[in-house]
Amino acid sequence: MRSLVVAAAALLLAALAPAAAAADAPRLSVTVDRTAIATELGRKVAFDSTVANKGSTPVNGLVAHLNILSLRPGTYVDPEDWSSQRTHYLHPLGPGESTTITWHIHAVNDGSLGVYVAVVPEDAAGVPPVTGPTVELLVKERKTLNSGGILPLALGIPFALGASALVVRLRRGRA
Repeated sequence: MRSLVVAAAALLLAALAPAAAAADAPRLSVTVDRTAIATELGRKVAFDSTVANKGSTPVNGLVAHLNILSLRPGTYVDPEDWSSQRTHYLHPLGPGESTTITWHIHAVNDGSLGVYVAVVPEDAAGVPPVTGPTVELLVKERKTLNSGGILPLALGIPFALGASALVVRLRRGRA
């Protein structure tokens, strides 16, 4: 009978240990200041994300990472083209503290994209990331006749060459 009581107590402690460990584990949350952004191809946009420690113990060694993906097939997305600084190493957060990160994005493809922030500890082996809500980024194609201010150059060089050729021909005709 005594071994049965000891076994039951061991099972009870084993069942409660993960719950106690989970209660002591830091509870992180990631929020964003908006859930949709509409822009045009070539424009720059920004949004803020806030990482909060909702637990009762301080956390340090957190890494926040910006992720970008296409929500439609057929659109290639290279995240390095969209943002030059996609990783932030966060300062320690005490219980109830938070930090806000401003993410800058350059729209390099048109289409419907999803942008989200994931936070992991530096020693992330086996630890699932904490992610914020997806920000839908709608990038409209922008058609312009003077892309990058090249129109004067594209028209001016052939005109200058033609005018130069005409001047040379007129001078040769007089001689």
